[in-house]
Amino acid sequence: VVCRDGCIKAVGQADEIRNQFSGATFERIIDCSGKCVLPGLVDAHTHPVWAGDRVHEFAMKLAGASYMEIHQAGGGIHFTVEHTRKATEEELFDTFKHRLERMRRAGSTLVECKSGYGLNLETELKMLRVIERAKQSMDIGISSTYCGAHSVPKGKTATEATDDIINNHLPKLKELKLSGEIHVNNIDVFCEKGVFDLDSTRRILQAGKDIGLQINFHGDELHPMKSAELGAELGALAISHLEEVSDEGITAMARAKCAAVLLPTTAYILRLKQPQARKMLEEGVIVALGSDFNPNAYCFSMPMVMHLACVNMKMSMNEALAAATINAAYALGKSDTHGSIETGKQGDLVIINSSRWEHLIYQFGGHEALIDYVIVKGKVVYQNDRCGTM
Repeated sequence: VVCRDGCIKAVGQADEIRNQFSGATFERIIDCSGKCVLPGLVDAHTHPVWAGDRVHEFAMKLAGASYMEIHQAGGGIHFTVEHTRKATEEELFDTFKHRLERMRRAGSTLVECKSGYGLNLETELKMLRVIERAKQSMDIGISSTYCGAHSVPKGKTATEATDDIINNHLPKLKELKLSGEIHVNNIDVFCEKGVFDLDSTRRILQAGKDIGLQINFHGDELHPMKSAELGAELGALAISHLEEVSDEGITAMARAKCAAVLLPTTAYILRLKQPQARKMLEEGVIVALGSDFNPNAYCFSMPMVMHLACVNMKMSMNEALAAATINAAYALGKSDTHGSIETGKQGDLVIINSSRWEHLIYQFGGHEALIDYVIVKGKVVYQNDRCGTM
């Protein structure tokens, strides 16, 4: 039972609920006989605001070009940056809205959304305004992330870019936050060899933390950088990627209750070694999942992400579901309101047309026929046209 305020009023057996609410009236009753009701899925890592897709680079990857080789040849992030800088705010908003709708149809009700294809203050703010507009106008939860340190801008050194972010970008974000124009939740840095080193990453993350942002950053993806150890030390809420994390980093994250946001699509598409999900789980790390939707990993579907996590990272279906709901909510600082079906939490739900919830993971790419309803704050935001016909 979800109240008009969008929060869950009661959870229990059907007979108990009928008795408890026998005198109540409801705007809508959905018959879920023979179906499964699950918490809305949480996508803990996406880059959904940009212009300039990189479909042409997929052939290069298939021919064996590495991520950094494409990057150094003027492709990768810099290709998208060039197109995003030229795009109008309206153009970016239209494509972003369409992408969010596709994520929602695949069961995502809370999505982390990053900037990071501007690399200058003007375009980063344009991207963050687009995210803010979607927060205000769309029925989907959004956790916004400033990722101005996604790459080193052309013509600058990493040190110069770091100084620019600390001296210009972050003070402006603080000003806009105080005026109520833009509300950013997290700060992100791509801590990587040839991008932002450990010292630059530390400086940016600490400066972001000082203005009230949650630390949630890219680390240990292509090279072991000791990002996990740094995140644990700084009190990071989450670190993403971690394909090259050290054993010491895993231990440090477990102790610090710092979530690991694993991205099976990235390792799959770039043919990287898979993150050590099993070792992390056994050591007590809070493991979350994200789609890493971006021009390099074009995936909207958390059910497909869960499937890849089970097959390629050897997670169980229970672990994958927890990683795509309550643990992903934890990685965004939202586990008190999202990620599980409990009284008092937000009424974000997915109803699937199967008596076994495992079908959501088992069917690789089958979510379009499987998901009957997606509900955000008690409001049906997506209903399958073929609802109930299977």
